[in-house]
Amino acid sequence: MTSILGISAFYHDSAAALILDGKIIAAAQEERFSRKKHDPSYPFHAVEYVLKESGLKLNGIDYIAFYEKPFLKFERLLKTYLAFAPKGFESFSKSMPLWLREKLFQKKMLFNELKSHDENFKDINKIYFSEHHLSHAASAFYPSPFKNATILTLDGVGEWATTTVAKGDGRDLEILKEIHFPHSIGLLYSAFTYYTGFKVLSGEYKVMGLAPYGNPKYKKLIFDKLIDLKEDGTFRLNMDYFDYATGLKMINNKFSKLFGQPARNSQKDLLTQFHMDIASSIQAVTEEIVLRLTKSIAKEYDSKNLCMAGGVALNCVANGKILKEKIFDNIWIQPASGDAGGALGAALGLWYKELKNQRSVKTVDEMKGSYLGPKFNDNEIEENLKSLGAKYETFSEDEVIKIAAEELSKDKIVGWFQGRMEFGPRALGARSIIANPQSEKMQKKLNMKVKFRESFRPFAPSILSENVSDWFELDKDSPYMLLVADVKKNLQIPMSESDQKLFGIDKLNIKRSSIPAITHVDYSARIQTVHKDTNLKFYKLLKEFNKITSCPILVNTSFNVRGEPIVCTVTDAFKCFMGTDLDLLICENFILYKEKQKAELKNNYKDKFKLD
Repeated sequence: MTSILGISAFYHDSAAALILDGKIIAAAQEERFSRKKHDPSYPFHAVEYVLKESGLKLNGIDYIAFYEKPFLKFERLLKTYLAFAPKGFESFSKSMPLWLREKLFQKKMLFNELKSHDENFKDINKIYFSEHHLSHAASAFYPSPFKNATILTLDGVGEWATTTVAKGDGRDLEILKEIHFPHSIGLLYSAFTYYTGFKVLSGEYKVMGLAPYGNPKYKKLIFDKLIDLKEDGTFRLNMDYFDYATGLKMINNKFSKLFGQPARNSQKDLLTQFHMDIASSIQAVTEEIVLRLTKSIAKEYDSKNLCMAGGVALNCVANGKILKEKIFDNIWIQPASGDAGGALGAALGLWYKELKNQRSVKTVDEMKGSYLGPKFNDNEIEENLKSLGAKYETFSEDEVIKIAAEELSKDKIVGWFQGRMEFGPRALGARSIIANPQSEKMQKKLNMKVKFRESFRPFAPSILSENVSDWFELDKDSPYMLLVADVKKNLQIPMSESDQKLFGIDKLNIKRSSIPAITHVDYSARIQTVHKDTNLKFYKLLKEFNKITSCPILVNTSFNVRGEPIVCTVTDAFKCFMGTDLDLLICENFILYKEKQKAELKNNYKDKFKLD
């Protein structure tokens, strides 16, 4: 049996993945173990976990695949500085010593790190390097349910590529077209993330959530001054307005002058209608680029299937538009689209592309619902709860589901900790906070009292897969919460004339549908379809909730607070439970009620994690 360990590290969202004979066994991000959001360091704990899950020692692993090529990245860095010289010397002088000391000699550095797992690991020649965009494309195509597909990868930057189109057929995968740094949709979106006062590589989804509160009034200005977009979706950025190629910032003063305001300081400046309009504008620009690109590649290549990966593929609003316009018959998006998924792609690429193994295609994807992380048995959970001083009750699985559904129907908020942890940025019913979508106050309560985050942020619905088209304008599966669609017209509550005159955040308190907690201000929702074959317990819970309420939907948000990685262990879950207004914590078959816990175990969780 051939084993391959995939690793992504040293930029953001480090991760490890392990495959045996091409089958995905385990995958996890380092942040879940280290508790540092987007942790970029060598994924020691994630590697330890995937080895344990596979029952192998590192010395028994046949191949180790790293997700990108440091020499190519270094070449891009040098050539970029030369192209823009003498501008950016400060940034150049700061980054060079690090590259010359560590990053350039990554094979040796990786070898030294890997030896810390197993002193018998002595073969440096087991380490292979993939290319960044090839790793992304492999992560999207190989687990997909398609024999052939066109693969679109969109992100900030890999070595040189920022946008690539690849063709996949059976085990073969080939990149056909590339757009190179510094021209990047991902970095353009990140520049606006920075400008609106959010953290780059972390706050992009906030810009997407803020966009429906504004109007895209700066869309034309962006196209006139910042980006030259061709009919086929290819583009070039006007680098006069950006500093990310050589500087230490995303944008320069010319960018701020163009829009008439300096970048927002998130510590001091409130979000205004201006920022909402900016968010709306860059979101509209991104959608336009993505739609033009997908339309042109659909015409150019003969596959009816589209696979997507890269950080921009997490823009589920744009993904929903591709689906709505029926550009491709089928779409499959890698749930760990960002750099974490590169670890899996590097391993799969080595197995199929380099080792030339046969690929058999199934009717469902190979990601196992993305439930690829650690799970805990009842003995481990009980031991943990006792050591934490928790008060808990034990039930059978059927009782747990009945009690949970009953409590949720009474508007209680539940921390739901079940089975294997999800791989990727979305909670999918394993490490989730769940609630009643029919409650008008639930969105506000969850944002302010549980997540400690901005009030404008929307929440996603998890729905029984067989009921999705009764409630949303969607007739496809969306198991990974990567597609946005509108709530059905018959469930919407039209806005009155006075409601329509409201601006920005004032729109938040208007009830928009019979499922208000998951209906965004533009009547949209980011949907997760729940399937019995990948998460039977969550599926049963939705069934039971539907029996009580005639609603097969639950609010599903990640089990964490703002700035914290999603919980991994029982201890993480209990700390979050005791530091927020969660009413119940359900860990497998153990139920904890907040009011029954010792008062001294409550903690101030609000300021524990840095703003993201």
